Amino acid sequence: MPENLAALYARVSSEQQADEHTIDSQVAALRTRVTEDGLLIPAEREFLDEGYSGATLVRPALERLRDLIAAGGIDRLYVHSPERLARRHAYPGTAAG
Repeated sequence: MPENLAALYARVSSEQQADEHTIDSQVAALRTRVTEDGLLIPAEREFLDEGYSGATLVRPALERLRDLIAAGGIDRLYVHSPERLARRHAYPGTAAG
């Protein structure tokens, strides 16, 4: 059976949220779901952006994640909600659907 290449992405938008470790609750929930699905995600496939707004797509961990996806390195992505990836789900010049 082929390996399921999974990753997770979490983000908090403000320094206050980062200081209060609210990203930890997102990551804990995602890890629980991953375990329930019978998978393991190594630390290098946990992409975390702390203190970055969802209004911008220029975030260090998100950029590394996109590069890995473009290279075919991810089969399944765990994210707490679509807003963690972007506030707007369709950006001008991108294909939707």
